[in-house]
Amino acid sequence: MSLITADALKAALADADSAHRFVILDVRWTLQKPNGLHDYAAGHIPGAQYADLDTQLSGTSDDPTLGRHPLPDAADLQEAVRGWGITPDSTVVVYDDNSSLGAARGWWILRWAGLDDVRILDGGLNAWKAAGGGLSTESPQPKPSDITITTGAMPTVDADQAAATAALGTLLDARPSARFRGEDDSMDPRAGHIPGALNRPAADNYRGGALLPKHELAAQFAELGADSGGVVAYCGSGVTACSNIFALEQIGVHAALYSPSWSGWSADESRPTAKG
Repeated sequence: MSLITADALKAALADADSAHRFVILDVRWTLQKPNGLHDYAAGHIPGAQYADLDTQLSGTSDDPTLGRHPLPDAADLQEAVRGWGITPDSTVVVYDDNSSLGAARGWWILRWAGLDDVRILDGGLNAWKAAGGGLSTESPQPKPSDITITTGAMPTVDADQAAATAALGTLLDARPSARFRGEDDSMDPRAGHIPGALNRPAADNYRGGALLPKHELAAQFAELGADSGGVVAYCGSGVTACSNIFALEQIGVHAALYSPSWSGWSADESRPTAKG
């Protein structure tokens, strides 16, 4: 199970036998406001800890072809996971207030780190409040764990494999349509998309902040030919592509991530681009 409702989370936290297993991470992030710590401090789900997408759920690199949000170093990620108090028996719930676009990155990174029970709060913080859930301004101080993570549990591809997927499989670009078409992209070296890619904006996976029903997701991805194997997802920098991967998981399709995404691809002038 990779999705949890606000009502189910409330019930789990109210049950003394199960509450101790839950670790809740607030992954509020947007392109316009990447640091959500101020919003977290103003009010979050009680017991939730802030997870910084840019510094904890991403790494750093001097190589621009690795993209704006490289995958985190395994040792650094393990330190963060331990600091959150996550153990092999934990149920981790990630949420945000932006159609789970940041939360999906948290879900993917933690699954990539080998954690099995990671769930996204359907509808995010708004669903929690609509269900009568209260907010807290207290920051918990969990006991650090000694968990050992092993990265690589979720599939990734490199640029050559992404190009091959565009030719032989289904390569999905999760950016808004204007950026996909090359009409609006001031963030990356070049505008456009990987030749052969299909546009599936990550925001299309949600309605009112909640994930679309499985039958709607299945129908929409089938129209793109993404209803079986050979699917790779990318976006601007490897964040919102995780939303497409998460949505595909709900219908039984296991997609790989091209982590550098457009920011990495466009930084390599030897790579072709397409517009329109």
